Amino acid sequence: MNRLAGEPSAYLRQHAANPVDWQPYDAAAFAEAAARDVPIFLSVGYAACHWCHVMAGESFADPAVAAYLNGHFVSIKVDREERPDVDDAYMAATQALSGEGGWPMSVFLTPDGRAFYAGTYFPPRPGTGRPSFQQVLEAVTEAWTERRDQVNETAGALAEALDRPLWQVRADAAAPAAAGGPNAVELGETGGTDRLETARTALAAMLRAEDPVHGGLGQAPKFPPTPGLEFLLRLAALDPEGGARGLAGRTLGAMVRSALFDRLGGGFARYSVTADWSEPHYEKMLYDNAGLLSALVGWIRLAGHAPGAPDAGAAPGGPAPLGAAEAEVAVRATVGWLLSEMRLDGGAFASSLDADTVIDGRHFEGASYKWTVADIEAAALEGAGAGADAAASARQLALSVAGFMGLDAREARPLNPGRELTPDEAAAWDRIKPALLRQRAARVMPARDDKVVAAWNGTLMGALAEAAMVLGEPAWLAAAVELGEYLQAVHWDGTLHRVSHDGAARGIEGLLEDYAACAGGYLSLYAATGEARWFVFAGQLLEVLERDFISGGVLLKQGAGDGSGGPVPGSRSADPFDNATPSGPALAADALVAWSAYTGSGRHRALAEAILGSVPELVRRAPRAAGGLLGSGLALAAGPLEIAVVGAPGELRDDLLGAAWHSFSPGMVLAVWDGAGHVPVPLLEGRSIAERGGAAATSAASGKARPLAYVCRNMVCARPVETASELLPLLK
Repeated sequence: MNRLAGEPSAYLRQHAANPVDWQPYDAAAFAEAAARDVPIFLSVGYAACHWCHVMAGESFADPAVAAYLNGHFVSIKVDREERPDVDDAYMAATQALSGEGGWPMSVFLTPDGRAFYAGTYFPPRPGTGRPSFQQVLEAVTEAWTERRDQVNETAGALAEALDRPLWQVRADAAAPAAAGGPNAVELGETGGTDRLETARTALAAMLRAEDPVHGGLGQAPKFPPTPGLEFLLRLAALDPEGGARGLAGRTLGAMVRSALFDRLGGGFARYSVTADWSEPHYEKMLYDNAGLLSALVGWIRLAGHAPGAPDAGAAPGGPAPLGAAEAEVAVRATVGWLLSEMRLDGGAFASSLDADTVIDGRHFEGASYKWTVADIEAAALEGAGAGADAAASARQLALSVAGFMGLDAREARPLNPGRELTPDEAAAWDRIKPALLRQRAARVMPARDDKVVAAWNGTLMGALAEAAMVLGEPAWLAAAVELGEYLQAVHWDGTLHRVSHDGAARGIEGLLEDYAACAGGYLSLYAATGEARWFVFAGQLLEVLERDFISGGVLLKQGAGDGSGGPVPGSRSADPFDNATPSGPALAADALVAWSAYTGSGRHRALAEAILGSVPELVRRAPRAAGGLLGSGLALAAGPLEIAVVGAPGELRDDLLGAAWHSFSPGMVLAVWDGAGHVPVPLLEGRSIAERGGAAATSAASGKARPLAYVCRNMVCARPVETASELLPLLK
């Protein structure tokens, strides 16, 4: 019996009609395998994955394949976004057994959860060096029935190896590194390492990896280096002449001007299949767009913080750095897409849009986003007036737009200008864009995975709040507040749940990344709103993080009470390496640095410093995967900057807040208060209106005490200032 119909994951529900007797990852599935004495076939993927759909159509919908699976295996389907703990554990096993990894991931397990054979996509017929899926099933069945001892030996040896952590991130500054497994690299406090020098070492490695022609890091397939971009922006703020600004600007410029960015509807695709960013893998993920939204807003803030020549950072023959105006267009388009296509009832945001468009039961990758010259011409003619001259003018407009968007008459392609539009081209694009949007609204669009993931929504909450303050968009801040209220009401009951669906929490307790990303998001929401409830809730999340995710001085990726229902092999130690998002340790360090700045807590700062002891060794081994922790280290190197703005709401206070939000100091924290009543945040202690006494300056217009801005860094405070012009020099 297929048990997936009631699951919250859209990916699992996509397989509910398969003839395969799929089970969710729970204790009942493992108990059935033990009772039947059959191996487990574990299939891991996610809703937006193109090749997951391909294998599903070729094999999982095949009645003959399903009959064989049902007779010889217990089949378990896992959504990697819902259960990254399971995905991480068996990805390590897959890479060890097959030398490759990716999705769909196909793993064969003993009934107690130990892997003994694995691969990724298997075709329906043998070819390109791969056996068919049916051949794999028969070979595994033969090994299980005829060579059980060998299977158990392989499974046992692999389980033992994977149980030893390769990395242990310290989270106890007072204690020496604890002994780990024989393969463990223990990452503890280094004491006195120059964070800027470590960052420059990583920058040098990233510059060597830059594609000098097309921009970005490495070659095809080419992914947005999102955590690395945040690191580069922070380094550029502290070291303006060091090359980080140029690399960040060129990378952002290449992506925003390419087919990776949906210039019509907004939002970024997952990655580019080609080195020149011209052919996206069309799935749109919430986590990519939350991280890139933050990077784009950071780029705008950096441009105001340390303005340079328009071509600063340009490389001969390569992409020009992104302009601040271009960045704002991309921010507005991305937020527009998030609010119109990804926002759910209640204010949370969905996980992804599929890579494929399903038309008449067939999957077409990217069909919703591709255009021909004829499509462009139809859009131009839609808005043309009557008469031959109007039609000729419309066709000329269409040819122009098709030309600078990289289209031709032979095949449908994504919009791909590849460079900044000229003013005339931008005007032509603005003329035709409304008609193209109407055309696209009539198309079949990709399916949406409505699963709400706490970590990704927490990151987006912070990015939306920051974008709202920098670009002056109150509606965006209102959306961030509604998202914060949803996460607190639906995902929190004393513990944080990782996922929800249809307004109800489901599945496992949140992982380290969920607690840390949400804590950081709520601190950003507090900074934007001044509402102390968000600060208090961030503290509750960090309290659980400290209690449940640190054991023996080692940072863990999951707490003890994860409620998984099935065995999850491998080490529970947190992985310090970034993936598409910053690592859990990096998110935790960032939140701890901010909390310590708001509260003056030496313990939380020491925890952050202990976690950041990982950085030098990580930079030595894999600098491109250490951007998250590198960025957190730069927040400490910058102080971080602590700003308190105290006074009655109004134009004078808004001027001070505007200056603060448009600065770009890594890890900056901002507290705002009217100065009356209970002190909401420790950073505001001693700064009430009453405590200023009779010497306080007053506004001639209102007779009230003028708002003041207090700036501190590294436990040293400057004198309070009254105006934005006085404040700005203190923010550099």
